[in-house]
Amino acid sequence: MENENVILTSQSDEQTYSAFRYGLGAVLAFFGFSSKTHSASSKRKKLVGDIVTYIVLLFGAFLMVYPFWWMLAGSFAYTQDAGTSNLFNQMIWWPAYTVTDEGKNPFHNYIWLFTEGFTPAYGLPGKRGGNFFESYSYWRALFNNLIYSIVPVVIGVITSASAAFAFAKINWIGRNQVFFFLLAAIMVPGPSIMITQYVMYSAAMLNWQQNGLVLIIPGMFGSIMTAFFIRQFLFGLPTSIIEAAKIDGAGYFRIFCSFILPLAMPAIMAQGLLSFMGCWNNYMGSYIMIPRSSTWINLPHAMYLLDSRRDTDKAPIIAASVLCVLPVMILFACFQKLIIGSLMLTGSKE
Repeated sequence: MENENVILTSQSDEQTYSAFRYGLGAVLAFFGFSSKTHSASSKRKKLVGDIVTYIVLLFGAFLMVYPFWWMLAGSFAYTQDAGTSNLFNQMIWWPAYTVTDEGKNPFHNYIWLFTEGFTPAYGLPGKRGGNFFESYSYWRALFNNLIYSIVPVVIGVITSASAAFAFAKINWIGRNQVFFFLLAAIMVPGPSIMITQYVMYSAAMLNWQQNGLVLIIPGMFGSIMTAFFIRQFLFGLPTSIIEAAKIDGAGYFRIFCSFILPLAMPAIMAQGLLSFMGCWNNYMGSYIMIPRSSTWINLPHAMYLLDSRRDTDKAPIIAASVLCVLPVMILFACFQKLIIGSLMLTGSKE
């Protein structure tokens, strides 16, 4: 009797569901969603979940990658004719806007940048003719960027590493208090001291604006954030190495050069690469601190001045942007594992 009651109850329950609900349940089960009428298998749920996840990830990757592709494709465009000013107001999928049937080189925008794009004819500083250091060209802008990115980064990262070594492995009175005070200085907004820095670096005091020293010397004293990350990395190194070196008669300078620098090289290189990217794209520093009449402006600043002189012909500006971004992208693509790995190790302790 009990089995007959169960069968009758189940039959009565099935009769309460309409054909539409059964069909909807079947459709939902096909897409991995269970219902009262149908139950989706675990494999189907995982498959549908993976598909949805990959769709979302591909859409996010498209949002990240397409601006770079748009910039690369637009750098080959020909926008000197009337009617091409609205070219960059639409989606660009392929560099098919280059005029080649009129004798135009496909790389005419890049050739124009290398030959005459940054010359005084377009409102940029410098003189026509002369040697490399008397005229302003793309190569001079590239030279300035290399100076502003390599010199302060190499010396500044070593300075930050030495400070991190002192904060992590040397016991001295007030070590933690001084370190926390330096970290608190990061909370001070940069624009609040920008006027003071401008006056201090101006011709009235140090006169570092006309010769580019304003973007070189301050960075050589290191960064507290770089010192913070390297300090966290040094916490994972055994202190016994330092103690053994001290027993053998080595001083702190010898320990730092012979032991700390080689062992902490992954973190130092990663922070150096990140600092290089920041210095390479330091448009605001050059725009505020270096006058536009100086030949020591960096590449992003020169691109801004070039853009202000080109009314509708924007393709050369896009080409200049590609040349500015390309070195940073190559560095990050080559050393991304080193950067990510060093950041993961900064939270470890002995």
